[in-house]
Amino acid sequence: MANIADIIKYEGDNSTFIWKHPCEDFNTTTQLIVHESQEAIFFLNGQALDLFGPGRHMLETQNIPLLRRIINIPTGGESPFHCEVYFINKTEQMAIRWGTDSKVQYVEPTYKFPISIGASGEMALSVNDSRKLLVKLVGTERVLDRQQLITYFRSILITKVKTYMAQTMRANAINIFEIDENLETFSVDIKERLIPDFLDYGVDLKRFYVTTIVKPDGDPQYEKFKELHFRQYADIAEAKLRQQTDVIHAQTEAQKVVIDSQAQATKRMQEGYTYQQERGFDVAQDAARNEAAGQFSNMGIGLGMMAGVGGTVGGMVGGVVSDAFAGMGAVQPQTAANKFCDQCGAELTPGAAFCDECGAPQAPADTCVKCGFKFIKPGKFCPKCGTKREG
Repeated sequence: MANIADIIKYEGDNSTFIWKHPCEDFNTTTQLIVHESQEAIFFLNGQALDLFGPGRHMLETQNIPLLRRIINIPTGGESPFHCEVYFINKTEQMAIRWGTDSKVQYVEPTYKFPISIGASGEMALSVNDSRKLLVKLVGTERVLDRQQLITYFRSILITKVKTYMAQTMRANAINIFEIDENLETFSVDIKERLIPDFLDYGVDLKRFYVTTIVKPDGDPQYEKFKELHFRQYADIAEAKLRQQTDVIHAQTEAQKVVIDSQAQATKRMQEGYTYQQERGFDVAQDAARNEAAGQFSNMGIGLGMMAGVGGTVGGMVGGVVSDAFAGMGAVQPQTAANKFCDQCGAELTPGAAFCDECGAPQAPADTCVKCGFKFIKPGKFCPKCGTKREG
């Protein structure tokens, strides 16, 4: 004998998309309770009659218009009739795993080498059209859960996801070594392509994520291009680092020069001489080290340069030159005190009026015997150096 139910409600879990109530025979006074985010479809003899939304419903002929046209139930009767009720869970069910069962074969768009990759991720589904889903997929099944739904869609996912992946990577020129940076764009593009395939069965693809790309690690060709790809970035980074290091080194050396110059200037100021005087002192030292008599013509250039050097260094230079001449024992050059006879050329005795050799008279002295100053008027001493005049 058939079971007669008074209340029919959903008793499945939240991971179930469609659940069929076990009671199949109930009378026209039975109550149907449909919760929020649910729908219920009333079946008679395998034919879907009416769709009930959230709320409490009395299963009477006046509440089931299609039933009234199919079967004649006496007004107010409580006789049972054979029927079925399917509950559809319309909540968005997330974290549904998906994945390709084989590798996707395509030509890498950047380096143009063949490659095989796999992909996996998660998606979120909800029922969009309850009647279409029941008619196309469920049939006489009592339950449609996540696993069964994915089983039904596996062939679609495997075939179309692999195709869409290859097309998307080619259209967007996604580099296999940079694909992880484009997972969001990758996911959105594939989701848009898959939506019509799911809607055709009354299912709404709410979200679709590609979370993992399985690359052919270990494959020699893949590893070769991988090394080349990352090496170019490493070389650029290394060149930039080297350039920055060189700049820092140059700045450091320049700063050292500035600090050294400041220290030298402070030292000269404290010791009381200038840079020009220091250079003159260096020339004097070079002259003192020069012991070759033949090089004194060159030394004259240096002495001329020292003409403007301060008194301290000038005195030092004079002493160095005098010592150099004395140390060499060279014949002293002719001074203004040496006079010679105009007649025979013999050297005259200082102050002599006649030549010692030929007796020729000599002109009176008109120049200083020490500094060579030419006298203009008579006097006893040289007006320039103070030496006593002769004759």
